[in-house]
Amino acid sequence: MKDLRNLSLLLLLAGMFTFSSCGSDDDTPEPTPDPLDIVETAQATANLSILVDAVTQAGLADALKADGPLTVFAPTNDAFQALLDSEPSWNSLSDIDNTVLTNVLLFHVLGGEVKAADLSDSYVTTSSLGPNDEPIVLQVDVTGGVKFNGDAEPVTTDVEASNGVVHIIDKVMLPPSVVNLALNNPVFSSLVSALTRADLTTDYVSILSGAGPFTVFAPTNDAFQALLDSNADWNSLADIPLATLEAVLNYHVVSGANVQSDQLTDNQTITTLGGTVTTDLSNGAKLESTSEQSVGIILTDAQGSNGVVHAIDTVLLP
Repeated sequence: MKDLRNLSLLLLLAGMFTFSSCGSDDDTPEPTPDPLDIVETAQATANLSILVDAVTQAGLADALKADGPLTVFAPTNDAFQALLDSEPSWNSLSDIDNTVLTNVLLFHVLGGEVKAADLSDSYVTTSSLGPNDEPIVLQVDVTGGVKFNGDAEPVTTDVEASNGVVHIIDKVMLPPSVVNLALNNPVFSSLVSALTRADLTTDYVSILSGAGPFTVFAPTNDAFQALLDSNADWNSLADIPLATLEAVLNYHVVSGANVQSDQLTDNQTITTLGGTVTTDLSNGAKLESTSEQSVGIILTDAQGSNGVVHAIDTVLLP
């Protein structure tokens, strides 16, 4: 009997030990993995492998691992392949000049965290630099579907990283020239039509696609409609006499200067290709033409790769 009691005691102790040990294992919390930064997030996404290679080649990995917060628009592998296919001499990333590649990649980076819900029709400042080291803007259009820089579309949004957020997009975006800024924004469609009228003797698109820098005062569609309404014989841009239209277009372009709004002073004289305008900052930003117009500047500092665009509410007449 004594031996039987001893055996029962041993079995009881063994069961207590086993129960205690199992309970301890079950209560141990799983370790929480460290959150991935933006570069690590891209490395963990198979469809962003070429972006990772590009970032490494351009020497931007450390910048994208910084504390941030940052917002990165991340082109897919297909988007990068389309970029390479667009230039016959580019067979791989190594064929792209590093300065060009760096500025293109920085055009995909914003300071601060911008979620999909924060997007609106606007220009946002990127980390890419234009003339005078002014930050180049990225156009966001959310009307009828989200587009960036005119035609890049989101594939996946709001991918969280430890130092910001990543939006995966279907195209590599190139920093826009002043021409692209006008082409990409539907509010300037009349200006684009005027600049590309078939009978013009000046190739404005070619000129404004050059190195620059340029400052362009860009009339909105409403401004051009008001111009047409001012003359009973003008039902469309095609009805404006050629010499008149070219004189008007020249009056909106400053060549050889990238004039940002903070460089304007009251009563400053600005020389355009078609004459001079004078600034009036006494009650908002306005331009006074030689024909005694007072024209409002309604959007400033849309910085491009070769110049800056300011939207105006009236067509300037020399």
